[in-house]
Amino acid sequence: QVQLVESGGGLVQAGDSLRLSCAASELIFSRYTMSWFRQAPGKEREFVAGITWSDENTNYADSVKGRFTISRDNAKNTMYLQMNSLKSEDTAVYYCAASATIWGLTNSHIYAYWGQGTQVTVSS
Repeated sequence: QVQLVESGGGLVQAGDSLRLSCAASELIFSRYTMSWFRQAPGKEREFVAGITWSDENTNYADSVKGRFTISRDNAKNTMYLQMNSLKSEDTAVYYCAASATIWGLTNSHIYAYWGQGTQVTVSS
């Protein structure tokens, strides 16, 4: 059974940094596009960042460009999200997701597997 487990969330102050991790099991990690989504209270889930399996192209939401960096370590079956210069509006539950396709990675519907989420709270 495929499992995606997020870790690294927490409570920080505005301007601080956090690194989220997503550990995958029971899937050929190197053949999956991996992405981060987030959902704030009362809002819809939104795409944050993604990285393809084929050439490790990355894609970021405009709201996090220049502040967040997505990466992956296929040898460790793990994806990361380095979040710098955090803002209060970054407060949300962050989810990792896996998709076998490289197309349309900003669309949540292409992802077959999801983690349970990790809470990130940024106080201003």
